Amino acid sequence: MRFDDHRVVITAAGRDFGRTLAIRLADLGAEVFLSTRGLAAAERVRDEIHDRGHQRVHAFACDLTDPASIRDFAAGVARHTDHVDVLINNGASYLGSPDLTSVSDDAVVDTIASGATGTVLAVKNFLPLLLNSDKPDVVTMVSACGTAGHHRSDAHAAFYAAKSAQAGFTEILSKRLRPRGVRMISLYPPDFDNPDPLSEEWETTPRGAEDALTAQSLVECVLFAVAQPRDCFIKAFHFEQV
Repeated sequence: MRFDDHRVVITAAGRDFGRTLAIRLADLGAEVFLSTRGLAAAERVRDEIHDRGHQRVHAFACDLTDPASIRDFAAGVARHTDHVDVLINNGASYLGSPDLTSVSDDAVVDTIASGATGTVLAVKNFLPLLLNSDKPDVVTMVSACGTAGHHRSDAHAAFYAAKSAQAGFTEILSKRLRPRGVRMISLYPPDFDNPDPLSEEWETTPRGAEDALTAQSLVECVLFAVAQPRDCFIKAFHFEQV
């Protein structure tokens, strides 16, 4: 699969799975627009991609807890292009600890704001650019924590709340935006292995039936869904937890 004709926005692309997505999509020809809370992290990933010979990559700062920052990010992308084909909502602050009282109130607010409010406002502000595309997709990295009855993670309840909010938001928008041609694609992975895509572990990480889910497989799910004909609306990917 090649994505030379795709313009892709990725939030929280400075590390972990966001960085993985950015590098892999750029390798496949996509023009990528990266955001991180601080600009320096986005610029580091941009430079890594430049070093691989890909020049169509842009770095932005975007704090997903700050509505003005999200608006500025969308406006900055709009200065480079009149449309966006894919918005990947990867940003959400993880908060550990099963003890409700073990974290600060500010940490709770940051977690819910980045995952829930940030996702809603990112879609809202990028929707005009998405509607200018003939193949608009919104991909949201939710989490198994966003599925009803899930209890196997040690994540804080605020993280569960943020992921449940993302699940409800993408579910209703899948219905409401389909008449406008926008596909809402959500992924609900459990904890997964995320080897550095620039390391040899990317090719050697075990991917057998007895192994944990890998970032490689998640990337392939995203690419598969986005590459489908426009009559194929793959709403969600759910994964067995080892």
